[in-house]
Amino acid sequence: MVLRSGAPWRDLPERYGPRATCYNRFVRWRRAGVWNRLMDSISAAYDGDIQMIDSTSIRLHQQAATVKRGSRSLSRSLAGQSHDQYPRARRQGLPVRLGLTAGQAHDAPAALALLDRLDPRTILLADKAYDGNSIRDLIESQGAVPNIPAKSNRKWKPCFSKTLYRERNQVERFFSKLKHFRRIATRHDKLAENFLAMVKLASVRRWLRAYESTA
Repeated sequence: MVLRSGAPWRDLPERYGPRATCYNRFVRWRRAGVWNRLMDSISAAYDGDIQMIDSTSIRLHQQAATVKRGSRSLSRSLAGQSHDQYPRARRQGLPVRLGLTAGQAHDAPAALALLDRLDPRTILLADKAYDGNSIRDLIESQGAVPNIPAKSNRKWKPCFSKTLYRERNQVERFFSKLKHFRRIATRHDKLAENFLAMVKLASVRRWLRAYESTA
């Protein structure tokens, strides 16, 4: 209910019990890695030969800046202005891995963190922002193939398929569908870890819905 409606924890119906209990359980599961394991398990059940990576910048809600300053603060860790959300997704825009960085961070470090477990023979789609030697080398070292358009200043032009590149729009659709969850769209969470956990919970729901539609 909190994820879909965006309602604060204090507005939960009484039938769910004390709001502090619900919130503390959510945080305990996050710290125990429950949301990470759910995400890994459900995405591993599906196989795909094409994946894609992209990022989007989202401006924080002013309420997210009211938490005390600290390394776990969403506003503090994200420079109080915006954050970049990085998904690695399969076809149909179903996410495989997710990351979160400060909006001022460079694309390359966040991308490298999401590309360390690629399946062999996977074709990875990305835009020109990911046309770096370190990213290409990491993809190819795992037996995968990067399909990334070359920047204009690159002397050596790698192989690139415009036909396959058209599939990349599906990761953009993933961003759009995430905004259907008001908790994510309004960005009221004050801690970066809680916000990312909510994104993973929403992603698991997207996977389950896709599975139900094919069953």
